[in-house]
Amino acid sequence: MGVQLDLFNVRAIRRDFPILQQRVNGKPVVFLDSAASSQKPLQVLEAMERVYREAYANVHRGVYTFSEAATAAYDEARAKIARFIGAPSAEQIVFTRNATEALNLLAYAYARAFLREGDEIIITELEHHANFVPWMVLARERNVTLKFIPITPEGLLDLDAFERLLTERTRIVSFAHVSNVLGTITDPAPIIARARAVGAVVIVDGSQSAPHMPVNVQAMDCDFFVFSGHKMLGPTGIGVLYGKRELLEAMPPFLTGGDMISYVGFDTVRWNDVPLKFEAGTPAFVEAIGLGAAVDYLSALSMEAVRAHEQHVTAYALERLSEVSGVRVFGPEDPRRRGGVVTFTVDRIHPHDLASLLDQQGIAIRAGHHCAQPLHQRLGVSATARASFYIYTETEEIDALVEGIEHAKRVLRVS
Repeated sequence: MGVQLDLFNVRAIRRDFPILQQRVNGKPVVFLDSAASSQKPLQVLEAMERVYREAYANVHRGVYTFSEAATAAYDEARAKIARFIGAPSAEQIVFTRNATEALNLLAYAYARAFLREGDEIIITELEHHANFVPWMVLARERNVTLKFIPITPEGLLDLDAFERLLTERTRIVSFAHVSNVLGTITDPAPIIARARAVGAVVIVDGSQSAPHMPVNVQAMDCDFFVFSGHKMLGPTGIGVLYGKRELLEAMPPFLTGGDMISYVGFDTVRWNDVPLKFEAGTPAFVEAIGLGAAVDYLSALSMEAVRAHEQHVTAYALERLSEVSGVRVFGPEDPRRRGGVVTFTVDRIHPHDLASLLDQQGIAIRAGHHCAQPLHQRLGVSATARASFYIYTETEEIDALVEGIEHAKRVLRVS
């Protein structure tokens, strides 16, 4: 049986998550799909309920008590998130629906405004569709060249190949800080330094890093950084785009309408200041307040401890899965080089069949291409199974996963 490393009290943490107290198919819940979306603690649920119960009114609209209270809480959530990722100011935090919308915002508001025919964008073979499809659409629409940094057999980025891909026409380099499939942690420093040398703007998809490890966008010196609230204990419908102020100010708005303007006449319009210029209409302010509560929760644990816990659980998972015959694990072997994700296949068992049989044991994993079909093509497989971990994951749950795989092999008569 696994032994839980005492980095923080995981048993106490689990008591904050009502959904983990349930049983599925008569079995205790083993939730191993946090890379897709995390569970929510009571502190987040209660923060959002409090707004609806005690101080709900539209923000930036009223001078009465409820509106002023909601606006203050919304603004404080923005400030909390800025501090959480080391942004210089809250004004550089733009709220979006999710990381996907943030990346689309950049493809439309930045890239379509500043890229020209013949320019180049570089992404990687590791990317989620959210950091792949917007650039593919743009490339086809504007006759821009899209290039891909290849991966090594271990699943790391080939930086020598990246060096060869860079040219004076490279305008954007966009990459995942942590792969949602292989778990690969990419050091941003060498990529940003090399991109900066040719004058390219750098976008970092932090969807799998901001929830799981310390992030400081100033120290990283990226131009843009995006992530989703629902992957880091927060609600759905809220995401974050951080950008350097001068770039945000130069970009045209993505959507237009209420609240993103300072003046509208019959023949003229003036945009609001950053970040409101990019937040048309009534914002998801209750969700933003929920994300602020999630940031409080993670900060109280410390992101260093979160990372250490996940590294421990991941190392244990790699060790246990290596003991199961027929299991092939993808990605870096060193748990220090991967996030809390282990993607694998089992000989002669389709990942969807495996996931279904595991669900009968109360174990939730993800099966499929994980919104990364090009990467799966590169790996030579159509689908994989993925177990992913978070602050509430116990090593005993890894034991349950291994036992569940062995059970699936017996049911399907796979030796």
